Amino acid sequence: MKYAIGLDIGGTKIASGLLNQNGDVIQQETVSSAPSDSEKMFNQVVQCIENLLGHSSIPIYDIHSLGAGIPGKVDREKGVAVFQNNLPWRNFPFVQRIREVFDVSHITIDNDVHMAAFAEWKKAQLKPDELFVYMTISTGISTAIIQNGEFIRGAGFAGEAGLVPVYTEFPAKELHRLEMIASGPAIARYANDLYGRNDLTAKEVFRLFYDGEEMSQRLIDDMVAGLTQGIYTMNSLLDPHKIVFGGSVISCNPVLLPMMKAKLKKWLLAEQAHILERMEVSHMGNEQGIIGAGLRALETSS
Repeated sequence: MKYAIGLDIGGTKIASGLLNQNGDVIQQETVSSAPSDSEKMFNQVVQCIENLLGHSSIPIYDIHSLGAGIPGKVDREKGVAVFQNNLPWRNFPFVQRIREVFDVSHITIDNDVHMAAFAEWKKAQLKPDELFVYMTISTGISTAIIQNGEFIRGAGFAGEAGLVPVYTEFPAKELHRLEMIASGPAIARYANDLYGRNDLTAKEVFRLFYDGEEMSQRLIDDMVAGLTQGIYTMNSLLDPHKIVFGGSVISCNPVLLPMMKAKLKKWLLAEQAHILERMEVSHMGNEQGIIGAGLRALETSS
């Protein structure tokens, strides 16, 4: 049995997991990020791994691989974290630095959304040639696309669904990038402007929505309309066999999926309608990042 460490590194927290080659998570640990300083941030990653090893019965010499999902742009070949909006790393030699601390034979890095998508794709068990899309709706909005077991990356920036322009009705009729109206921070920003406040979070906006408050209902409905436009664009270009949604916004509010399906159904041609039965919210909770990173590391080492 082979074992791997999976890391899911974000601007708020770092999650680590020890898993076997079947994707079973044996142990997990989480620490807070330190986004103000590159070395402090790296030290938190080291601390998270040390905590994991300290609480596990699997010794380091039995761990075959380590995979890390890092937000933003990464150089997979050189093992470098190139640029992240929410982390202090700029051209940070992540793989080299990890090797200086831990004796693991194989280390791989990739974008965090791609690592999560890999876990979801494995779980979906599609036919090899079927096209799979994973879309995260959280602090940002992004997608990863897999076919024949390989990511479709384009020139390196494929899948940035959050940059797709969509039309909104409320609070103003105009075009926005999808991420600017449907991510968690965007929802909070719009709500605070509308209510004349500065303390509302996306979670609170959804609570008002569930309570039937009119303005929040209009705001969330417009958010769903924007998401639906983005999904329709993606579906028209790729015609995927399956779409899985993850990220805190939709995972905590699965009611968004039937709302999106209802709007999407009005636009789809008969030949496209198959996707309505193959859209779902992730059932992996918050583990897909560490699972995908660990499994990806094991796969790329073989």
